[in-house]
Amino acid sequence: MISLAGRDILHGWGKFVFTGVGLGLLIGVTLVMAGVYRGMVDDGKALLDNSGADLWVVQRDTLGPYAESSSVHDDLYRSLLGQRGVAGAANITYLTMQVRKGSEDVRAMVVGIAAGRPGATPGWPPYLVAGRQITRGHYEAVADVASGLRLGERVGIRRNQYTVVGLTRRMVSSAGDPMVFIPLKDAQEAQFLKDNDAILQGRRRTAANPALNRPGVPGLLDAVLASQSTNPYVNAVLLTLAPGHAPDEVAESIRRWQRLTVYTRAQMEGILVGKLIATSARQIGMFLVILAVVSAAIVAFIIYTLTMDKIREIAVLKLIGTRNRTIAAMILQQAVALGLIGFVVGKIAATWSAPFFPKYVLLVPADTVAGFAAVMAICVLASLVSIRLALRVDPAEAIGG
Repeated sequence: MISLAGRDILHGWGKFVFTGVGLGLLIGVTLVMAGVYRGMVDDGKALLDNSGADLWVVQRDTLGPYAESSSVHDDLYRSLLGQRGVAGAANITYLTMQVRKGSEDVRAMVVGIAAGRPGATPGWPPYLVAGRQITRGHYEAVADVASGLRLGERVGIRRNQYTVVGLTRRMVSSAGDPMVFIPLKDAQEAQFLKDNDAILQGRRRTAANPALNRPGVPGLLDAVLASQSTNPYVNAVLLTLAPGHAPDEVAESIRRWQRLTVYTRAQMEGILVGKLIATSARQIGMFLVILAVVSAAIVAFIIYTLTMDKIREIAVLKLIGTRNRTIAAMILQQAVALGLIGFVVGKIAATWSAPFFPKYVLLVPADTVAGFAAVMAICVLASLVSIRLALRVDPAEAIGG
């Protein structure tokens, strides 16, 4: 059986090898698509791991701070520190925007971190690969290496310029955008403060309001104008818990007494994976199904073509007494060999090309094993049509040809 299949493959090795390479590239795309999904999930988990938080306190009835916008007062952390089981609390802001790198724009998530130190204050990048952490209250930044920024380089965020003093790695948003960390006050200004023209127009409207110029309420206008120049909001408060306290119990206590929405690690992971990534996961799943169908069609077509090309040879084999299962095994082995060539080429192509994709591609062994099993199953099923054709060949065709 092996001799028959091998001799036939050697007879038309060019068509067989080129078909295997084409199938391999298709399999490589399939593996990369699965790796893109795995990378999206890993990005979401990395975002939560790197935050260093046990609980996320956000605006009530929102899915903030990652899935939708959230806004809470920046003095909230003081009252949260008084909650039983809370060991640490830190304000944080998140803003996805285009930052200016010289003459280019870079898509990044700008993170405003409270004063503190890594490991003790939630939200700080846990480690650096170069440079140092932020030590000043203004105009310093730590950036992920994926942003393309380098130490000492200047980056423009809104109206201000920041000097990159440190570089970190795998600090990305759930969408895969690299993070740029800046001091909290600067981030509040970038996110919540309006530009100069908008502030000026707002002050004119406020000054023209008769209700704020009442003689019996001195200083009311000045107080309102002063409030327009402050930024008392953040997107969330990150909490760390003292040992021995369950996250669900502390979260329920905060919900009851503070009237806020609180998410545990498990709940936040469910939001990122189940809501932000769910649509992309379904789309990738549809692509994988389409690619599987196309792969099956390609294998079926090439095996069918190879079988049609040797109808006379199969008739001769039947005429000399070759059993049907021997002929069927020959065709099956050719299909499996085609699948093996395709899978090897596809795995090499996926591994080589993964680092060049703009989004993080995570190739896991489980997907490789599942992909190999799927390719073998597709090849076996695709060979059934050709086997059925071969078994129906009349031995008399060897004489009548």
